[in-house]
Order: sequence, then structure tokens, then C-alpha cells
Amino acid sequence: MSAEAPATLVRYALADGVATITLDDPGRRHALSRALRDQLWAAMRRLAAERDARAAILTATGEKTFCAGADLHEFSAETVGPVERDYVPVAGRNLDLPMPLIAAVNGAALGGGFLLMLSADLVVAADHAIFGMPEARWGRGAPWSIPLARMVSERVWMELCLTGEPIDARRALAVGIVNRVVPAGRLSEVAMALARRIAANAPLTVAASRRMIRLAAETGRTAAWDAVDELFVPVYESEDAREGPRAFHERREPRWSGR
Repeated sequence: MSAEAPATLVRYALADGVATITLDDPGRRHALSRALRDQLWAAMRRLAAERDARAAILTATGEKTFCAGADLHEFSAETVGPVERDYVPVAGRNLDLPMPLIAAVNGAALGGGFLLMLSADLVVAADHAIFGMPEARWGRGAPWSIPLARMVSERVWMELCLTGEPIDARRALAVGIVNRVVPAGRLSEVAMALARRIAANAPLTVAASRRMIRLAAETGRTAAWDAVDELFVPVYESEDAREGPRAFHERREPRWSGR
């Protein structure tokens, strides 16, 4: 008798140049169990190798929770020490993605779920979503919250860390953690429209711009300026750099080759 197939906790889809990864364990609030994390790693590695996607979306099923963070039921009393670096895939830290990633946050993004959202390039949130890191309430830590240093003020970061209390979507928008807040019923529509807008643009320019912004966040202004001058040389010398003005002149949509 064959063993029962494991449940599908993470789904992968590709259409019109946009890949979508969906967490699908609503009964456990999409908590980062070992099984879900293994499937998420597999999906993100597939995305990293994807050649037919120019943008990607990370979201979850349901309307209550994007991801509740670590599965505390799996943390035994003997579990001590920091969480391993590869606990979850984090674009720009332990995984390189060739395309922009949009988080479509359909509900609560807490702890490790907040980390998944922070690792995205852009965030669209449902108007009822909340964001936070409750680690101080459970004796854990949030060393992964470093990306907040370039997104929010020190006061906001301090509040999130020390109180363990979440903030709502409107405040997250005001402090710069998310890009757009929309009614829950329009979340998928708006996220997909944003992804398709990016996918329709010149791929070399999108890739270089993404690298420029991350580089500038990690280096001084002068050093970043010198580095990005070199970064954009292949963009300006590409066939796409000629195709864009040509398409404008001929009053048609550009046909990008990525070369």
C-alpha cells in the first residue's frame, strides 16, 4: 500500500509573464511549519530558475492571514539558539531572484510572515491586514527585521520590536512598509495589474533598477553612484534600448528581447 501523498501547502502558477506563489494552509494560518517551509523553498527555487516570468507575486489563500509566522507548536522546550539562516527563503539574503517580487498581503503578516513580506520588492495590502513581530511576547527575537532600517524611522522599528503589538495597514502605508492599501476584494486584481505593468517593461532596465536601489541602500551615496554608472552600461548598449525609441516612433508596443 503506497504512502499517502503530502498535502499541497504551497501552490505555484505562471500566466502572462507573472508567476504566483500561494501559501495554502489556512487551517493553521499558513504558519511556517517544516512541511510548508520545505514546499515554499521548492517553489521559490523554481521561481529563481523561471525563464518565462518577469514579475512574481507571493500571497496566501483566505482573507484572515497572510502568514502567522513560526509554527510555535513545532518549537519544543529544547529548541534554543537563533533560527538558522535558511529557515525561510529571503530574496536578497539566501536566495537570488531575477525578477521583482510583489507581496499581496491578504491578512495578518506576523513574525516570519512579516519577514516574507519585508523581503518582497513591493507590497500591496488588503485594508484589514496587520503587520508585526510578536517575538518579545514569546521570548524569541527578530534579527531578521534589519530591512526595516531602510524603510522606517528608528522610533517605528523600536515600537514594533519592543511592544510586540502589530500595526494596521493604513499605518503601514503611512510609515513606508507597504506601497498600496486596497479593499480585500480587489487585492488579487491590483497585485496582478502591478505585476503585469512591471512585466511589460524593458526587462534589462527593470533588473538594473532593482539592483541599483538595493545597492544604494547598502552603500554610501557616492559609492553607489559610481557603481550604478557601470551597472546601466549593458542596459544603454542593449537591443532593447534601441527597440524602445523605435516602438515609440512607430506608435506600437515595444517587443522586448532582454538583450
